[in-house]
Amino acid sequence: MSAVNETLIRDVVAEVLGRLGGTATVTAKSSPAPAPAPKSESCGCSVKKSSASPALRGKFGVFATAEEACEAAQEAFLQLKEKGIEARRKIENIVKSLAEKNAEAWGKIEYDETKIGRLDHKIAKLGLIKLVPGVDWLRPDARSGDHGITLEEYTPFGVVGAITPSTHSIPTLSGNIVNICAAGNSVVFNAHPSAARCAAVAVRAYNEAIYRETGIENIACIIEKPSLDSFNALCKSEFTRLLLVTGGPMVVKAAMQTGKRAICAGPGNPPVFVDDTCCLTRAAKAIISGAAFDNNLLCIGEKQVFVLDHVADKLMQKMSENGAVKLNQSQLEKLTKAAFTITPGQGGGCAHAHTNKDFIGKDTSVLAQAAGINIPSGTQLLFGETDAMHPFVQEEQMMPMLPIVRVKSVEEGIALSLQSEHNYKHTAIIHSHDVENITAMARALDTTLFVKNGPSPAGLGLGGEGYLSFSIATPTGEGITNPRTFTRVRRCVMVDNLRIY
Repeated sequence: MSAVNETLIRDVVAEVLGRLGGTATVTAKSSPAPAPAPKSESCGCSVKKSSASPALRGKFGVFATAEEACEAAQEAFLQLKEKGIEARRKIENIVKSLAEKNAEAWGKIEYDETKIGRLDHKIAKLGLIKLVPGVDWLRPDARSGDHGITLEEYTPFGVVGAITPSTHSIPTLSGNIVNICAAGNSVVFNAHPSAARCAAVAVRAYNEAIYRETGIENIACIIEKPSLDSFNALCKSEFTRLLLVTGGPMVVKAAMQTGKRAICAGPGNPPVFVDDTCCLTRAAKAIISGAAFDNNLLCIGEKQVFVLDHVADKLMQKMSENGAVKLNQSQLEKLTKAAFTITPGQGGGCAHAHTNKDFIGKDTSVLAQAAGINIPSGTQLLFGETDAMHPFVQEEQMMPMLPIVRVKSVEEGIALSLQSEHNYKHTAIIHSHDVENITAMARALDTTLFVKNGPSPAGLGLGGEGYLSFSIATPTGEGITNPRTFTRVRRCVMVDNLRIY
């Protein structure tokens, strides 16, 4: 396996921490190589077994080093393999029930630690883990013919190394455990440093309950104080067979250079297009609902709106009537100066905007204060008119503030939606009753999620049909992750026998 690029990993840490806050320990010295795997007691032709080290007992998934966490997870994987499907079902049910039971307490712990988003929505997200698919998602495929029968089954990889964000720490972690363990794997988390404490609280609680029910102690492990070195060691560990990474472009790039298969949930900048055939009241309510959810921290959340010129005023009026507040140009300019740092272009290049981390996920009242405006209590969203190249349009800004851009035609609206999405192929939304317009935008943007006439969360089964996951693998193409995402497909063939007719 190729070594993880140290410089690239440092760039990842700088990017992530600079964007969302937090600190991490970064040393110039590369992390030590993981300890060699314990020797198998067999002839060596079977899977390596991890020793039942006393140092791994009583930790309930929370470890000081990646090496310990990976060793414990490998042991748990082998135990789960022996205990079978019933143990997987128990793990799935335990995680879902505990997430719902502890939603209020854990939501507050995460909110207090990260200080971003909305407490009520932190709580709501944990109550939705029950919508994550589990063991029943894995159905074998069988073929029968003149030459016998063939069975294809979904089998586990082993230990999965997962990187989780600060935006949805416990919800992402919880959904990942359901998906990964339903597929028969164990998992080691390297959480975002700004949300590591709350993640460890949940991991310990899950493991204690799972141990009581199944006897498996460390099915989901976490590194207590995540750092560059722990991320490096997690990627290098021989026990880590698969990576699941949720983050920006640099994080994705680093994961894909480890030499191991990586499932990558990258960035998004979802555009909304509104034409003149839709119900503007319904569109306004949906846009506010999606963009305001958890102060627009969702990667699928509406980030910019393109609307046909002759219905733009009516759309904005409907938004004002349903809990959103419009900024005038002076107020928008003040907020833009506070929310972004503009770096001059180099060598004649274009200037680039960098989002001010102090405004990410903050309440509308914080943004309004920066804009110099007083807003009613309970205001869900701010909005204002901009041009198509404004920083609020071009950046994945993750704030409860939407830029509204007038367009002269459907073609222009779709073209600007495509440009602003930056080819992430993540999420797009349209409000239209014209199937040709809907089809044209779907084909042009080719996003993983495409929501018609509803709020963005409907794309994850929240008000729309479908299943939930907080990890949406767009750069690597797996889409909305589910248990099958974390499996290998194995084919078993019986030649000329066992076919009854």
